[in-house]
Amino acid sequence: MSDLPRASGRVTPPARGSTTSAGRAGERLAGRFLRRKGYTIVETGFRMFRGEIDIIARDGPTLVFIEVKMRTSPLFGRPEESVTPAKQRQIRKVARGYLFQRRLGETPCRFDVISILKQGEAAPSIRHFKNAF
Repeated sequence: MSDLPRASGRVTPPARGSTTSAGRAGERLAGRFLRRKGYTIVETGFRMFRGEIDIIARDGPTLVFIEVKMRTSPLFGRPEESVTPAKQRQIRKVARGYLFQRRLGETPCRFDVISILKQGEAAPSIRHFKNAF
């Protein structure tokens, strides 16, 4: 634990740029994972209302809005734990905007979370939470 970066006696998270690149890598892993499960990726990185939905996919007739969380260490908790109620509200708001913009009002939808823990050179641990919120 002594080799961890510290500031004021507290562990500091990685710099913003490294979390962004890790996030994009996680989204690519999640996309491959979903395709193997038979999902069709409709769109990635949809932005609206100062929010973003990482992946929008089809699971049969259901449109799935997917939040991807990836961590390289469990030090700050499991990845899925960072999908807070505030984040869920933001994702719902962006999803409503997407449905309105695409004129998909009556389309069945759900919200999933994909949690990825990638530590070192080991294969990533991927967990898929269907109907997460």
